[in-house]
Amino acid sequence: MTEFAVAPSGMNEYFGTPRNPLRRILIPGGSSSGSAVAVANGEADVAFGTDTAGSIRVPAACCGIVGLKTTFGLISIKGIHPVEPQHLDTVGPMGKDIAHTVEGMDLLQEGFSAQYAAARAAKPSGRNIRVGRLKLQGTDPEIDAAIDQALAATGFQIVQLDDQFRQKWDEAKADGTNLAAAGAWISNQGFQLAPAVSARTKAIISLGQINYTTTYRGAVARQRAWQRTLGSVFEKVDLIALPTLQKAPPGLPLFNLRIGILDAQLLQIQNTVPVNFAGNPALAMPIPSSHRFRVPVTSLQLVGPRLAEAQLLNAGRLVEEAVKKQ
Repeated sequence: MTEFAVAPSGMNEYFGTPRNPLRRILIPGGSSSGSAVAVANGEADVAFGTDTAGSIRVPAACCGIVGLKTTFGLISIKGIHPVEPQHLDTVGPMGKDIAHTVEGMDLLQEGFSAQYAAARAAKPSGRNIRVGRLKLQGTDPEIDAAIDQALAATGFQIVQLDDQFRQKWDEAKADGTNLAAAGAWISNQGFQLAPAVSARTKAIISLGQINYTTTYRGAVARQRAWQRTLGSVFEKVDLIALPTLQKAPPGLPLFNLRIGILDAQLLQIQNTVPVNFAGNPALAMPIPSSHRFRVPVTSLQLVGPRLAEAQLLNAGRLVEEAVKKQ
């Protein structure tokens, strides 16, 4: 995994980087890269990861598997090395498909399979599920087209979300990123001088110190307002749909010096951080993409209200079944 879980590339200069089984020249995504690769390779039916700013959903998107970021506070993080445990850190399951991800969630939360069965019974088709479609500037048009095609095939009732919400989403991304960066310093400042820690990780921790002194308190103060904004959207729709990544997964860097640049690029194209900033659950799942991409799948992200894990996985099941028929 990424050292200290503080970067999205999934690369590890010390132990070696897990190889993306979809295409070996691509990054695996992080920070939970080993978990995603183990599932994609068939070495594990279920894996677990942590998600502070997208560390389950980004590798799931890069490796073509399913990953579930759970509601903040739902699953205990006791015993896990922290990044930002006060506001962002979560634990969730990863699987090759929805069924295995449900099994992983059942291992994390006793009785979850019964919740999932109830969600399936309540919403047996996509026709009675209202989905807010969020389109963001900078997204590859073919990724948006793949998302729209999958949603249409499932039969969801689509509601287009407006520019005002899109602006709030972008603001939440900036605040959540600053909060996560500051958390990396709060939790790991004692390792800044450790000789075995990579220079890239030390630089990330040091940058987090700047975030802590300049933006951390403001971001915390704005978190409740963002939660209310997202809550008001879920009064009108059941779920929100958007790409997990706005562009195809990048290729592996040729030189270690480029890894930090790659992490910065990934932060720009991942659409995961606002969900962590709100504390809501979100599902990343593979759907077919055009042949122009480096891999045969792209990743759909479904965001739900708090504690809507069962409903998200049921919606994911409906998408999974619909795209198989295409």
